[in-house]
Amino acid sequence: MAFQCQRDSYAREFTTTVVSCSPAELQTEGSNGKKEVLSGFHVVLEDTLLFPEGGGQPDDRGTINDISVLRVTRRGAQADHFTQTPLTPGTEVQVRVDWERRFDHMQQHSGQHLITAVADHLFGLKTTSWELGRLRSVIELDSPSVTAEQVAAIEQSVNEKIRDRLPVYVRELSLDDPGVEQVRGRGLPDDHAGPIRVVTIESVDSNMCCGTHVSNLSDLQVIKILGSEKGKKNKTNVTFLAGNRVLKWMEKSHSTEKALTALLKCGAEDHVEAVKKLQNSSKILQKNNLNLLRDLAVHIAHSLRNSPDWGGVVTLHRKEGDSEFMNIIANEIGSEETLLFLTVGEEKGAGLFLLAGPAEAVETLAPRVAEVLEGKGAGKKGRFQGKATKMSRRAEVQALLQDYISTQSAEE
Repeated sequence: MAFQCQRDSYAREFTTTVVSCSPAELQTEGSNGKKEVLSGFHVVLEDTLLFPEGGGQPDDRGTINDISVLRVTRRGAQADHFTQTPLTPGTEVQVRVDWERRFDHMQQHSGQHLITAVADHLFGLKTTSWELGRLRSVIELDSPSVTAEQVAAIEQSVNEKIRDRLPVYVRELSLDDPGVEQVRGRGLPDDHAGPIRVVTIESVDSNMCCGTHVSNLSDLQVIKILGSEKGKKNKTNVTFLAGNRVLKWMEKSHSTEKALTALLKCGAEDHVEAVKKLQNSSKILQKNNLNLLRDLAVHIAHSLRNSPDWGGVVTLHRKEGDSEFMNIIANEIGSEETLLFLTVGEEKGAGLFLLAGPAEAVETLAPRVAEVLEGKGAGKKGRFQGKATKMSRRAEVQALLQDYISTQSAEE
């Protein structure tokens, strides 16, 4: 059977009756990104205004008697509404839909039908699947590539049809209706029963579909195809926005453009060139900085070689530097007789470390050094380097190395 949301996608409120209410659980993603399990109830209504997920379209959100519905799923011919408050069977209830979410889904879904039909008509590009995403939607086309010229032609054609204000209507056909053969579709669910629901864009497309749609293409306002990219198994993914999403995208793009204009001190038409100049300048500065850092590393290596601690434990920490900086020092210095402990990064935060010295000593000490610094690393032939999360514990490492040298001296 068709739900009220499918019979009238524009309805925002609806009165119906609770059929059943049973305990249920819902797995969700918490604010920290971890899976959470909510305890609640599956409420079944005689009919529903809230669309259960299906056909590539996410489910609606809304309320039943002002109780939030957190998920709607189809189970055979009925819909399960997950709530955290029970509702008594037999009670008459008022259902309200989150209209902003519903209308957005209507625009994206009808937009997908239109793009799919035009891509097929113009270039024989068949749609194999699609996804209505939270920010943008993706249509998978059965082609290893789609040219920029094809994308532009599809976009121009779909927007012409939107301006033509073509009507969109829904009809139901029985399985044995000859008209079913003329309808585009990718098959029916295994548990489908009853007539087939067909969504038709006048003079453009007829397609089996269970989703909610606009009643006229003019409600799509505009479609913007953001581009295409290689998909899986010789497919191409086309990303698009429809309706209000285009307006939000333009608003965000305009805000970014204004911010860049203020930062780069030039008009929008010169942004790309200005960024290229900054990138070139940055590369030159980075190269000069690297050369200076290398010269500094050589100078430091010679200073450490003349340190009174030479022959024991020599340590150095710098806020600026990288693995190459530490390795230059180690290479210049040669540390077969000395334990060399180098670190770069924040004094009490994360950073990099290098331990060099006699191969046997480094092999023995390296795992313990990594443990103290709460980091990890790898090495061979008298050198071990890695990442640390607790640079504040460098003094503990130095004490560990000093104890090792003292023990070795005592044994000799």
